[in-house]
This record gives sequence, structure tokens and C-alpha cells, in this order.
Amino acid sequence: MLKENFINYLEQGILNNWEFNALSDYKGETFTYAEIAGHINYFHQLFEKTGIKNGDKIALIGKNSARWCMLYLAVVSYGAVIVPILPDFKSDDLHEIVNHSDAVLLFAGGMISGRLDASKMPNLTGILAIDDFSIMHTYSSQLKDAHSLNELAESVDAIKQNKKAFSLAYVSNANLAVISYTSGTTGFTKGVMIPHNSLAANVRFAQRNMPLKAGDKIVSFLPLAHAFGAAFEFLFPFSVGCHITILTKTPSPQIIIKAFEEIKPALILSVPLVIEKIYKNKLLPVLRKWHINLLLSLPVINKILFKKFKAKLSDVFGNNFQEIIIGGAPLNKEAEAFFRKMNFHFTVGYGMTECGPLISYEKWTKFVLGSSGKVVDTLEIKIDSTDPENIPGEIMVRGENVMLGYYKNEKATKEILEEDGWLHTGDLGLIDKEGNIHIKGRSKSMILGANGKNIYPEEIEAIFDNRFAVGESLIVHRNDKLVALIYPDFETVEKENITPEELLKLYEHHKKAINQKLPGYMNVAMVEIQHEEFIKTPKKNIKRFLYN
Repeated sequence: MLKENFINYLEQGILNNWEFNALSDYKGETFTYAEIAGHINYFHQLFEKTGIKNGDKIALIGKNSARWCMLYLAVVSYGAVIVPILPDFKSDDLHEIVNHSDAVLLFAGGMISGRLDASKMPNLTGILAIDDFSIMHTYSSQLKDAHSLNELAESVDAIKQNKKAFSLAYVSNANLAVISYTSGTTGFTKGVMIPHNSLAANVRFAQRNMPLKAGDKIVSFLPLAHAFGAAFEFLFPFSVGCHITILTKTPSPQIIIKAFEEIKPALILSVPLVIEKIYKNKLLPVLRKWHINLLLSLPVINKILFKKFKAKLSDVFGNNFQEIIIGGAPLNKEAEAFFRKMNFHFTVGYGMTECGPLISYEKWTKFVLGSSGKVVDTLEIKIDSTDPENIPGEIMVRGENVMLGYYKNEKATKEILEEDGWLHTGDLGLIDKEGNIHIKGRSKSMILGANGKNIYPEEIEAIFDNRFAVGESLIVHRNDKLVALIYPDFETVEKENITPEELLKLYEHHKKAINQKLPGYMNVAMVEIQHEEFIKTPKKNIKRFLYN
């Protein structure tokens, strides 16, 4: 158990930055650290008056927002358990998760409320609105009598004027903090039990290794109901006194870029999808021009060009960031190699919800191309292989970051978590002599070729994804042959007036060219065009099990 306490991190973040802006909705309202303290103080009183105890579960469903974050902080600092639920779940799934989690109270965003049926969640004492904290539905007169928006406003004002009146009660790191219901690429929803200790380990490592300080600005656009976004776009920057601006709508790359330009964040967290789209749309069209390719082959001139490319790409991200941390999935190797040639300030980390989420990281100046950094100092790692440097095996970790298990699912817990604490990640990888982790793919997505050799479909997909008019690809195994499912880049298809027949011929051409670069056992036999976008997880990973 860590000596650093998670709730103490939050308390110090508030007290040390009392008068400064903490949370803003993009183009919306802003709250200072003092105002957040007032809201936390009020909700702690409300929870107590309505009989909510330490360890009780409180669900939170809604789009990212400053008020969403305040409620999260109020719940975990009270000693209750937050159940953050992604708003894109279907209605039946929302009801099922609320019931399965044993939530006694629910906060819901306005756009979600119309999809909820209170009668299908009988264990709740009430439902409150995230948008204005009003009561939407209550089974309990106790809640109705205890809650007053006027008293909320008075509490916020009183705490703002009296900093000494604010403190957070001690909550042990051993306590359960979050039940995170994830929708993975290889299966269905399970409730990951993340203790305070895991959150403390993630914040501790970030404070010691990632370049943020009080007063820095960041943009939060990842799903906050997911561990990656919550830890590194919210909890860590909040603990050091940053001003966090939250994109409240599902952001397109265009909206994200506009926000970067205006806010100029000091640190950027992203999933590969956003970075790869910028690379594909902003840089690849230029790089494919014959004269640019010629100039890049000239040693003196290519340095000038790479410098210009770097400046152009840095401008896209606001030109004020110390580094870009990419996680959630491997970065496209072609894009990664080009970024390195530009000396671009990026690094690739690795994690999973079951570790809250961080497993490995290395700062951009030491990051080894093709790796996912080194294991964090609160974990130990091993590769289940006879030769971990050369033969891929399952990555396993043990330590402070690891979850307690899956909520009310002992069978699934035993399948992934061994009695001695080792967690099976389900990912295959190698570790080099310097300790850098090189991920090969998911163990469940690995394909065993006819000749007995392992095929990692992600490696083939990365090549297809950079080809002209390809939006996304997925390699599947059918009748002992590899098939490439391709979702077209319809914007390019329409712009270039490509007919369906021409598109199929183009993809066949791509297939032949790619096969020439791959060993025979990795050759793709055929391509199929997908007319609907692949179904994805919140981290934007394709749900592979739906296409096998």
C-alpha cells in the first residue's frame, strides 16, 4: 500500500490553488478550486443527510463536463464509490449497469435522462441532474427534504470566503474508489474495481514524471468515464493545480484542433486515432507528392523540410505543449517513424483499465521507437515466454496499480488475476535489455498461420490504414486465409468521384502491393468493403469479436 494518499492529493490540489480556475466547459461555465471545494462540502452534507455511507455506490451518467468532474470528486472524497458510466451505452445497458453496481443514487445528464426509466432501477433513492443538480426523480422524502439549490449556493459562497473551513476526511487507499464498466474489444461489459491505491499510484507517477505544473492549461477530450481520460486529463492535472478545459461534446478532430489553437495546452493526451487522422489528412497528401519525396532524399534539404513539417504539426496542437502522450492502442508505425524524423515531442504509453490505467511510460526524450515505454515504478512486469527479448509472450503485471477484481464476478476475476497478484493483460509483447516494452498485439486477436507461425493482424492493418482512400481496416481469419475488411475513406471517395468498381480495384492494387512487402504467411487473400463504420470501444478500438 502506498504511503501517498489519493484524497490528500485532491485536497492539496484544492488548497494550494484556491483562487485559480480549475474546471471549464469549452465555451461554457468556469469553476475555481474554491468553488469546487464549496460544492464538495455541500454534497458531503447531502450524502450524510440522506443516509449514504462509506462504500455505497453512486452512479454518474453524462457527457464530459465541469459539473460531472465536481460530482466525481465529491463522491470519492466522501468515501463512497463512483460508478462512471459511458453515455453511449443503450438504455437497457444503462439500467443493467446501475442495478448491477448496487448504486443507491444516480446523477444523469440532461441528454441521457430521456433514455432512463426510474421504474427499472428500483434500488435508487433518487436521480439528480448533472446540469443543474436539481432532483429529477426521488423515491425518498429524505433526499427531497435534504436537498436545496439555495443551500448549495450558500455553501459554495461560505466556503469560498473561508478557506480554513475546508478539509477532506481521510479515506484509506485500501478502499474501493471506482467501479468502471468497460466495453472491451474481445468481450462484454465487466465492472473493474479500482481502489484508491491505484488512483494514488497513477497520480504519484504522473506528478513525478509528466511535465505539468500549477497554472498550466490542458484540454480534456477523452471520455472521462474511462480510466485513461479520468486519470490524466482530470485527476492528475487537478492535483497539481491546472486549469482544465473540457470539450463537452463528442469531439471531431476539427473541434479538437480549434480548442488546441485557442487554449494552447501544456500537455496533450490522445488516443492514436486522433493523431493518425491528423497525420493522414495534414501530412500524407504532401508527402505523396513526387517533388517532396525527391527533396526528402537530399540530406541537407530534408533537414529544412522536417523542421517545417514539425512547425506545421506543432501549430496544429497549439504550439505550447511539452509533449504528446499517446495511449489506448499502438500508434501506426509509419506515422511514428515520421514523427521521430521530425524530432516531434511525442511518446507512446501503455495501460489498461484494470491498472487505473497506467502500466508503462517514458518521456519523449528517452522514448524508444516502436516501444510503449518502461514499466512504472509502482509495478513489476514479466513476459510469459521462454525468451522475453525475442519470443512474444503474454504481458503480466503486479503491484500498486492493479484492480481488486471484477465486481460480483469471481469467475472472470480468477481468469485474469492470480492469487499471488499477477494480472494477465491479454496483450502479447517483448521486453528489450533496457526494459522497454514492445507490444505485438492482443493474445485473443493473434492468428496462428497454416505453417504454425504467429500473425499479428494489427501489423498488417497499420499498413492498409495509410493507403489512399482507406478509412480503417480489420484483418480476419476465414477458412485458413487472411481477409482484409476495409471501411473506405468516404470523404476521399466522394471528392475523387471513385466508383464502387474502381474502389474495389484500388483496394486489390493495395493488397498486391502490401503482400509484396510482407512474408508469404502474412499475405492477404482477399478484400471486402465495409459500408458501415466498425463498431468500437470508448477508446476507439474496433470490437474484433463482432467480425470473426
